[in-house]
Amino acid sequence: MPDQTSPAQQPIVEMRKINKSFGAVRALVDVDLTLMPGEILGLVGDNSAGKSTLMKILTGAYHRDSGEILVAGRPANFRNPHESRDAGIEMIYQDFALCGNMDVGQNIFLGRWPRKGLFVDRRRMYEEADRVLKRLKVDVNSVYQRVESLSGGRQQSVAIARAISFEPRVVILDEPTANLSVMATERLLETMLELKKHGVAQIIISHRLQDIFAVGDRVMVLKRGENVGERYIRHSSEQEVLEVIVSGRRDTVIRAAAEF
Repeated sequence: MPDQTSPAQQPIVEMRKINKSFGAVRALVDVDLTLMPGEILGLVGDNSAGKSTLMKILTGAYHRDSGEILVAGRPANFRNPHESRDAGIEMIYQDFALCGNMDVGQNIFLGRWPRKGLFVDRRRMYEEADRVLKRLKVDVNSVYQRVESLSGGRQQSVAIARAISFEPRVVILDEPTANLSVMATERLLETMLELKKHGVAQIIISHRLQDIFAVGDRVMVLKRGENVGERYIRHSSEQEVLEVIVSGRRDTVIRAAAEF
């Protein structure tokens, strides 16, 4: 029987039965994850629950021991982050990976500056950097401003702008609001909603449930390397998800999730 799934309904990412061990430690055990186009998924759990490990496997930074990854319905076996980037998957880490002594435009196009013959096409670089920032509604004084002079929130916006300049289909944010002020957090959440409008799917690794509930569509809980349950934001509460994180009772969570 032919597949009746339309492109809009097909997950942009599927991870099936992912397993990963580091020596005797089982970091991930038969983990499933599904992400739909334009969806914002919160990935939560205690420290060492396996959240970052799962995302590093998705981006090719780690290699899974077993399991399957599909991107837009096609099997993927990324050997490094460059290959996942080519497939439209970007990850933004807590340290932003920016060069403070360079300006905003240079950071957005770091290592892949547009060229005119043998020289960097600086005019095009700054014009495109400005276009990306305006698309995300990011407020910086100038694309010529050094990144080290920016606040933490604006530096994060530059990191997101750099990711978006690759035209990704999926953006993963690792603890994006951990070190931000209240105002910077609000600005970041607005940027995430702007990305959603453009159809970019996002995964947020975070301990801050209030941020996930502010912008998310769905939340997935990991505990000791297992997916112990999922909740749709509109049908749940922070307290309920917190109880799942603390208890980790997988059978109860799965029955509740089936209601959706």
